[in-house]
Amino acid sequence: MKRDLEGMTGTGDTQGIGLIADPIYHYIVMTDRIQGEKTERDVIDTPWVQRLRRIYQLQSARWVFPTAEHTRFQHSLGTLNVAGTFSEQIYPSLSRVFKTELPSFSYIEELLRLAGLLHDIGHGPFCHFFDEQYLSRFHTNHEEIGQHIIREKISPLLRGIRRSPHGPYQRSEVLDPEQVAFLIKRPRGKEGRKHPRWLTLLQQLFRGIFTFDNIDYVLRDAYMTGVSIGPVDWRRLLYYTSFSREGLILDKRGMDALAMFLNARLYLYSNVYYHRTTRSIDLQLQEIFKETMEILCPFHPLEEIDRYLPLTDWFVMEKVLEWTRSLSPRERRLGEKWAEVLSRNLKWSSAFEEKLTLREMEMGRPIFLRPEELKQKIRMFLPKRLKDLEFHVDMAHHDPRPLNPWHESEGGTLLIFDPGSRRVSREPLRRLFQYIPAKVAICRVYALTHRFDQELGRAARRAMAFEGSSESFETNI
Repeated sequence: MKRDLEGMTGTGDTQGIGLIADPIYHYIVMTDRIQGEKTERDVIDTPWVQRLRRIYQLQSARWVFPTAEHTRFQHSLGTLNVAGTFSEQIYPSLSRVFKTELPSFSYIEELLRLAGLLHDIGHGPFCHFFDEQYLSRFHTNHEEIGQHIIREKISPLLRGIRRSPHGPYQRSEVLDPEQVAFLIKRPRGKEGRKHPRWLTLLQQLFRGIFTFDNIDYVLRDAYMTGVSIGPVDWRRLLYYTSFSREGLILDKRGMDALAMFLNARLYLYSNVYYHRTTRSIDLQLQEIFKETMEILCPFHPLEEIDRYLPLTDWFVMEKVLEWTRSLSPRERRLGEKWAEVLSRNLKWSSAFEEKLTLREMEMGRPIFLRPEELKQKIRMFLPKRLKDLEFHVDMAHHDPRPLNPWHESEGGTLLIFDPGSRRVSREPLRRLFQYIPAKVAICRVYALTHRFDQELGRAARRAMAFEGSSESFETNI
């Protein structure tokens, strides 16, 4: 069933196939130029996918790592490729479980590939930062917007695709855009129609411990930033992944590859996504982002989706630079503040940093602290002459296993198969997680100058001896 590029030597082999050069996978295959049919090329060339070329993958981190100029477009193509590669591995086991209920291999392959391609199609400028800082006012997020775009703008194209790179579907099969939309986000509560069980299981590869999405962004972000994360043997994860009726299964022989992947991902969060300068830029953006979007996006995206199309990083950055010459005092003020960010004239400097884990909390040291609460406690321990010092507290939280791996309802269940005993259980996963921090929190104190670093550091260490509760703002990655 596997179709290797090396074997595509004749015109018959390459009919309807296009290649996309890629630094991570060397080449990505896509369906292209098939007479009378729509292809993946048609979907890639829609304005909705092409706009992702103008939305950066790493936003604030690209001002820290000069080579990190890649976009959501490149990441989406990579996710399509990983999804297609996994489909060849998991289809035989899925077919054994569901037998006649399951669509053809080509249908499943194309369904997964298109969901991978379109999983980020709803992102706005500055990606997750836009979700947290602005879309939350509309009680929506980029995943719901992505589902809306799939249903309203791309569904006719999706229905017109008749084959995957390996060949045509069965004659009676028509790709269902609702299934693509379902894979990129689980509906809230009981909303939406009932989907077949095999589709629910496939969503674990979009919402689980290792996914098509995070496999690509770990590989791509490390490569593009130049950060060395050590080996990530995703092909071994691929080889040992299968399905049973209970859900996703990883052969025990793939456990080391899973540990390598989770540790690499954790390293990226600590050293790229939560880099001290990345977070300081986020703090600076927080001061101007909401007000900027009130001007540039004064509409609900789900109600006026066509106005959402041009809203990208490029659009925002061009507009705010124009504001420096605006006759509006409000726009001119925002434009000047944006100019500081875009010229990397940073406001906040890191005065104190400490990394903590849940294990330390179990030993009596709390890590779940609300930034404002911790800020008040730090101020209590500052010398009297510094009581009015301006500073900011940042708590960056990351869980290497962000979904609960024990509960299928949260999309994170993962069973481990022991080839020796032929038994399936979750216990080996529990043992693996003993050696991977359950939660990492990086506490930082930012100030306008390094002049008072020692005083702020001493006060922060004393304040962190107190217990508190949890709250943090997410990174914009």
